[in-house]
Amino acid sequence: MNLGISDKTALVTGSTQGIGFAIAAALKSEGATVYVNGRSEGRVNDAIGRLNTSISTGKALPAVADLSDVDQIQKLFQSIPSVDILVNNTSIFDPKDFFEIADADWQQFFDVNVMSGVRMARHYLRGMLDRNWGRVIFISSESAINIPEEMIHYGMSKTAQLAVSRGLAELTKGTNVTVNSVLPGPTYSEGVAGFVESLASQSGKTTDEVSEQFFKEMRPTSLLQRFADVEEVANMVAYVSSERSSATNGAALRVDGGVVKSAF
Repeated sequence: MNLGISDKTALVTGSTQGIGFAIAAALKSEGATVYVNGRSEGRVNDAIGRLNTSISTGKALPAVADLSDVDQIQKLFQSIPSVDILVNNTSIFDPKDFFEIADADWQQFFDVNVMSGVRMARHYLRGMLDRNWGRVIFISSESAINIPEEMIHYGMSKTAQLAVSRGLAELTKGTNVTVNSVLPGPTYSEGVAGFVESLASQSGKTTDEVSEQFFKEMRPTSLLQRFADVEEVANMVAYVSSERSSATNGAALRVDGGVVKSAF
């Protein structure tokens, strides 16, 4: 299927690795010009090099900025004044006992996971509405619905993203602009891989054993019963970014492997 975005410009935040990198790759493979975002110029350039080596279509350009820093965000807006597709993927996670989560941790998760996307959308959505075409996608999580007891602060931030996304979608009524959320389930990104490998080392088990135990004990409702690949999430995001997804708006689209035990 031709997604119809070969003439579009996309900005994927937090895209030097993991789900964000896979999304950048999927959009570039469709011929889009993709801005790759990360905090370090070296990491951004490395990601662009990998994209250009593996994908001949489209373009990959740098967008170096720490999206927790308001001054750096403003400089980013000056260098990239408009885009057609905005994927708010920047996010942090950290398992921590509720009673050990300090106020500063709550604030940091809200600032990075929620306010970075709010600021990006506030700048780029207006131009999309003026041009009568655009796509804004928030990368939320199944943890927005199934709040994990080991990461309540993270779950809170992902639920907030759903509220922001749905509210922004109301502003697009009668236009060719859409705002949606995508909710990945447990996905084998570099961060998760490191977490699993660390647990395996500590417990003397293999990574396969740790993964199996994770789904039995922590995500027993999973129908997939394995970690999703980052490309499986990126496929959904690429579709929602496309011309073909014009009737999908204000939605929370799950790529969670069936972890959320609900028909709605």
